[in-house]
Amino acid sequence: MRKPFCSVLVLLTIFSSPLVSASVTPLSGQQGGAASSQTSNEPLSPEAQQKLIRKIQSALLKLPYFGVFDNIAFTLQGRTVTLLGDVTSEHSQTKQDAERAVKKIEGVENVVNNIEVLPPAPFDDRIRRQVYDAIYKYGPLFKYSTNKVNPQIRIIVKGGNVTLEGVVDSEGDKNLCTLRAKQVPGVFSVTNNLRVAK
Repeated sequence: MRKPFCSVLVLLTIFSSPLVSASVTPLSGQQGGAASSQTSNEPLSPEAQQKLIRKIQSALLKLPYFGVFDNIAFTLQGRTVTLLGDVTSEHSQTKQDAERAVKKIEGVENVVNNIEVLPPAPFDDRIRRQVYDAIYKYGPLFKYSTNKVNPQIRIIVKGGNVTLEGVVDSEGDKNLCTLRAKQVPGVFSVTNNLRVAK
C-alpha cells in the first residue's frame, strides 16, 4: 500500500526553523513535489522531519567552499534528500562535499545529487564580481555584507543571466538589488528570487 508524504524544498538562506502546517514550508522555502510513494521506510513525523531538515541545513552551511556565488537547496521526500542548485567551477568540489556531508546524517537513507557545476567562463566571473560590488558595497545594502558564513544574498550567473537567491529585510531592498544588478555591463537578465524576511 502506498503511503503519502510531503516533499519539501529547502533553501539554505534560512534564518529560522521550518514551519509545520499541512505541508512543511520553511520561511524561505517553497512546497516541493506532490505526494509520492515510499517503499524503504515509514513517513517521518512533522517533528522528525523538522529535526532532519535542520541537520541537513547545518551540514550544508558548514561546507568549506560554499560561497556567495553558489546556491544549494534540497528536497526531502521521506528519508531521501535530493540536492539542487548551482556551484561555480572554482567550487566544483562542493558538489561532492555536499553529498558526503548529507549521507553522514542519521535518518538520511538516500541522496540524489542534482547540483549543477557551472562551466568556467571569464565573462561570467567578471559579472559575478561586479554584481557583488554593485550590491554588497552599495550604501543602503552594505548591511548584508556582514554575514560571511551564510551570505544573505547569493549571486548565481549563467551565461550573463543573473539569479539572486536569499533573504532581505524589505521589499525595497529586494527591488534595489534588482536595479543594482541590472546596471552591471554585460548582464542580459536578472531573476530576483530574494524573499522578504517576516
